[in-house]
Amino acid sequence: MTTTTGPHPTRRLILQGAASVALIGLGNLPFAAGPARAAANDKYPEEAFKQKSEADAIKALYGKTAEPSDKVKLDAPEIAENGGVVPVSVTTTLDKVTSISFFVAENPFALAASYKIPDGTIPGVANRLKMAKTTNVVAIVEADGKLFSATKEVKVTVGGCGG
Repeated sequence: MTTTTGPHPTRRLILQGAASVALIGLGNLPFAAGPARAAANDKYPEEAFKQKSEADAIKALYGKTAEPSDKVKLDAPEIAENGGVVPVSVTTTLDKVTSISFFVAENPFALAASYKIPDGTIPGVANRLKMAKTTNVVAIVEADGKLFSATKEVKVTVGGCGG
């Protein structure tokens, strides 16, 4: 007959201890939180997201109008069979890009998404937008203090039966 005096380490106890030590150790590492803090401190453009018309939303977000540019490439389907998830993306060859935004003219609120682009980042974003009906999707790129745009009409079908 064997008797035990005190707790013997089990595999579970050893794993729990190792996990605790690892997590405590991670707390001491200097993570690069500078860009994350900067993004968290940006003011949310609440007024722009409340605007019904595309022109009003652009004015509320940027305060000026955009000019069409072939350096902004908007990729969106010509026909979207499901208006609930319309994939769109935008890339640009412009330098000094600071923001990229998507506008959907016939949606209840025109501004669908807006992104701040940090310095040194490749300027390109993708999203899935909800579209109420067939309309133009506009991508606006802010670069070097100026606005550039690209527009594409997306036909939204109901069950894939036509626009």
